[in-house]
Amino acid sequence: MIRALKLEFQKAHRRKVWLIAAAITLVEILWTLWGVSRMDEHDLAQGWKSMQFQFSIINSIIMPVLAAVITSRLCDVEHKGQTFKLLETLMPAGRIFNAKFLFGSLYMLAAVVLQILVIILVGLLKGFQGNPPLDMLAYYLLFTGSVNLTILLLQQILSLQFPNQMISLSVGLFGGLVGIFLLYLPQVFSKFLLWGYFGELLFIQMDWNPATRIVNYSYIPKNWPGFLILVIGFAILYLIGQRLFIRKEI
Repeated sequence: MIRALKLEFQKAHRRKVWLIAAAITLVEILWTLWGVSRMDEHDLAQGWKSMQFQFSIINSIIMPVLAAVITSRLCDVEHKGQTFKLLETLMPAGRIFNAKFLFGSLYMLAAVVLQILVIILVGLLKGFQGNPPLDMLAYYLLFTGSVNLTILLLQQILSLQFPNQMISLSVGLFGGLVGIFLLYLPQVFSKFLLWGYFGELLFIQMDWNPATRIVNYSYIPKNWPGFLILVIGFAILYLIGQRLFIRKEI
């Protein structure tokens, strides 16, 4: 597996995958910072919740696109060079599948960790009320990271199955649009679409008073049943995706 990961690193380095992933993540961070740039005393008192909420909303748009771009860049090189068969002479097809997923996961998890670091840094600099809620940030990492990895897995399956990477990229763009629309629909719809789990697992609610135009954020109970569904879905998707790739005639 170490050998397979080294091969993925060498290919990704030449294709500047890290640069593309960093650029997309930077856009998301700047977008969020713009949203919290003008905070009054009331906003500062809710700053930790506010930034987690804002990142979660923007994740539903950006993360499906990021996953699609990463997987298409990692898989497109083998499709163009028709080198999957050559790789399979060096290692089993299942190991190739796993190596690509693990390598792509580093980018998706790094994006979430960077978000958390930005939340802490901005909170300390702007003077958010109280200490950083490390327990809630850990839950944020768990839930957001889990959704990211499941979406990455779906995108990788598509990128490996179809040589035309526009199919995978189109699904990623579609997922970003669906994710944001699901936030404004009844929650029952989010349970049946993967991209809706950014909102389904969101443990912060926003209460906007139209009369006073004041926004309040509060923590709500964690959606552990939803998280369990996501984990089961990930396991099923992984087994199907790996089997499809192993049986694929390349």
